Amino acid sequence: MSPKIASSERRHLAARLRRLREQSGRTLTEVAANFGWSDAKLSRIETGTIGVRDADLAKLLTLYRVPESQRRLFTNLARQARHRARWEKTFDNGLSDAYASFVAFEEDAAAILTFEPQVVPGILQTAEYASAVMRRSVVLDGPEAVSRGVSTRLARQAVLVRDPPPRLTVVIDEAVLHRQVGGPDIMRRQLLRLLEASERPGITIQVLPFSAGAHPGLAGSFEILAFDDGTVTPVVYCEDLTGGVIRDSPTDLRRYQEAFAALRTAALGPDETAAMIRSVASG
Repeated sequence: MSPKIASSERRHLAARLRRLREQSGRTLTEVAANFGWSDAKLSRIETGTIGVRDADLAKLLTLYRVPESQRRLFTNLARQARHRARWEKTFDNGLSDAYASFVAFEEDAAAILTFEPQVVPGILQTAEYASAVMRRSVVLDGPEAVSRGVSTRLARQAVLVRDPPPRLTVVIDEAVLHRQVGGPDIMRRQLLRLLEASERPGITIQVLPFSAGAHPGLAGSFEILAFDDGTVTPVVYCEDLTGGVIRDSPTDLRRYQEAFAALRTAALGPDETAAMIRSVASG
């Protein structure tokens, strides 16, 4: 497990839990004894050496009288730490900090809204298309890193067959259809994959045509992740050359939601989109 990724989440949560205990005026021994724990267990939680189970976290937050409105922060951190640790273990420490957070959130998302102006979104890429994209990446160094990157990308797609699957809404620029990633044969198979995906329930794909002119997505790709259980607020992931960034402030979220709504309005409808994809694939 990567110390960088595992500890960044655990240490943040651990530091907050330690401050809560200190603010409550309780010693480590007093809190541990209250739950029948050893001092060592609570110490490991407060130093981020181990994670904390949801049930134990709930006990601590109740003891420290944390308001319900603030509990989401703690549950978010605990959940994110667990998901990121599992992804990092599975993919051999090859995930950047922000990307690890993103795939963890994506796994739990009830709705995924993505805009991509350059390539087919990763969640819909074929293996050969993904490999062609990643071989040109300035972040991945060497064939082993590319292989891990492709494996991670394909593993993300499992979210589309979970029960229930997320609602996926995709807007891609028309340029995506014409950019020959990997060559004509790979590109044609990728376009057919898009057509197949567009026919599945819960997946909506729209193309933003060149005729739309300037639009709110000119700054680059982004993905909005929303959740139904009420424990996690929506987040936005923006990818860049250094691994991307997670945005979760209400102001940023509102701007990206408004941008996505405008992009959908300017884009072709699903039927027109399918016709365009089919035409490019056959041509």
